[in-house]
Amino acid sequence: MNELSLTDRQKREISYHREFAHRHADKVTSPVARDVLENTRRWWNAYWCTYDILLDMDLDGKRVLVPGCGFGDDAARLALLGAEVFAFDISAEIVQVAQQRCRKFGYGRIHFCVGAAESLPFADSFFDLVFCLDILHHVDIPASVNELKRVAAPGCAIVGDELYTHGFLQRHIRESALVEKVLYPLMVKRIYRSQDPYITPDEHKIDEREFDVLAAILEEQRTQYFNMFTGRLFADSGGVLVKMDRVLMRMLGGFGRYVAGRVVFIAQIKS
Repeated sequence: MNELSLTDRQKREISYHREFAHRHADKVTSPVARDVLENTRRWWNAYWCTYDILLDMDLDGKRVLVPGCGFGDDAARLALLGAEVFAFDISAEIVQVAQQRCRKFGYGRIHFCVGAAESLPFADSFFDLVFCLDILHHVDIPASVNELKRVAAPGCAIVGDELYTHGFLQRHIRESALVEKVLYPLMVKRIYRSQDPYITPDEHKIDEREFDVLAAILEEQRTQYFNMFTGRLFADSGGVLVKMDRVLMRMLGGFGRYVAGRVVFIAQIKS
């Protein structure tokens, strides 16, 4: 990437992830967990439900794009499902760890590169599937959506699992003085259970208007909302409270968009 053309936000993302990669360089020696590909399912968990969607698809030989690939976990899993994976991240250090890790354990056909979602280094109409995991809250959404549409081949599907908060909830509860100054710092310690939470300086959960920017280029969209309380008041431990939360969100159906903390979706990108 040309550093002169980077936005200030992108430069901050690169700086954060450079240090993040250094702190987690030992990932190179750690194999990717395959539990999410196995038969036993976690129906209450958004990430596992996203893989339920992927496991129902025939990915053999499909070209799959993984934006913001991190240390290569999802790139490896999709390659294990038979896909030819093209994965990128804005951080060269992150990509280097992912490359070394996937080369060491031999997960399949994975092509890594350094790039930004706002200016994809791929040809037009190239991909059969795009997999988005927690990427939209790190990028310029309109620019990134335009790029996704450009590189999508006819019939290209998109599967996503993204952090989400409705604008009303964000403005009137999450940004209130009580939550920002008192409750949120306590919840970060409780939910993350470490002194090293993965929260970049500019990230924010996408809201309904930002999600609608993506939805405008989609058709045949199916959406599920997750986590009214999970990840906010308690961690996703798989316990009774987490499962009750999931049941409640299922009961709310489309109304879940007003209280959800995550959105999972599958759709086709319009040609």
